[in-house]
Amino acid sequence: MTNKRIVLASRPVGEPAPENFRTESVELPALQEGQVLLKTLYLSLDPYMRGRMSDGPSYAAPVGIGETIVGGTVCEVVESKAETLTTGDVVAAFVGWQEYAVVPAKGLRKLDPSLGPVSASLGVLGMPGMTAWSGLLLLGQPKAGETVVVGAAAGAVGSAVGQIAKIKGCRVVGIAGGPEKCAHVVNDLGFDACVDHRSPTLATGLKDACPGGIDVYFENVGGKVFEAVLPRMNDFGRIPVCGLISQYNATELPPGPDRSPLLMRAVLTKRLMLRGFIVTDFMPHWGDFQREMSEWVRSGRIAYREQVVEGLDNAVEAFIGLLRGRNTGKMLVKL
Repeated sequence: MTNKRIVLASRPVGEPAPENFRTESVELPALQEGQVLLKTLYLSLDPYMRGRMSDGPSYAAPVGIGETIVGGTVCEVVESKAETLTTGDVVAAFVGWQEYAVVPAKGLRKLDPSLGPVSASLGVLGMPGMTAWSGLLLLGQPKAGETVVVGAAAGAVGSAVGQIAKIKGCRVVGIAGGPEKCAHVVNDLGFDACVDHRSPTLATGLKDACPGGIDVYFENVGGKVFEAVLPRMNDFGRIPVCGLISQYNATELPPGPDRSPLLMRAVLTKRLMLRGFIVTDFMPHWGDFQREMSEWVRSGRIAYREQVVEGLDNAVEAFIGLLRGRNTGKMLVKL
């Protein structure tokens, strides 16, 4: 059986380009005992994939040249030689940018459609939702009446962070790119305010939106957004660092003076908690996340948006657009 997949043709320098990817057809291996043949229904596009395309040290091994681009997927079981799964089952997998895959059944998670659409297992009910839930609640520890600021507030993670903070009784301010995204964050997601990071008045806009300072900042962006947030942090503020999307394509340090002394002085004098995390750090809490988040989604307390691109052939263009901030909500490729 022939399988179409997209592999890493060369390592990007700066922003990824179409020539860094290659589409190819390969023969699938024969199915062995304990394995299943999967057909990809949905492919997740996420900013962390950019880091996996570089060969520098990180929390996960880089994708090798000629290897399939990694990524979370929703798949249908086409054929099974495993007792735990049968033909027609829909599972959450991690088979990447390809139409089919032969993998061990062990480790695959059968999806429960009663929790929500299966595509949501790649967004609000999956890794992005778990990232938001664990980073905010376990590290940020928001308290009723506090001010929570969320970077990349219109994205899959940021949109969930802000809505969870509202459930917990916080004042929530988003930071997003452009008037349209800011309107979505306030009008559709229920944030109290949103500041446009493209505006030349970002710092003053953030000050006006947070007159009492900031108690929790959920960091997804870095760069000038973090520079605007840091002076507004209150004593004993918490900063869960989830992502730094403004820096993923950087090839060198930004110009200008060394700002690390300012950061460290603020950490010390304001007694800030600055903690980086990866979602897998908190997988023992997966069951708690699923119970809470699925109930919030079912009851309408958390809304989410999916931006769906049709066809594997459009995955590269969609991924480049994701890194440029062209998505609102969760970016998916439907095969």
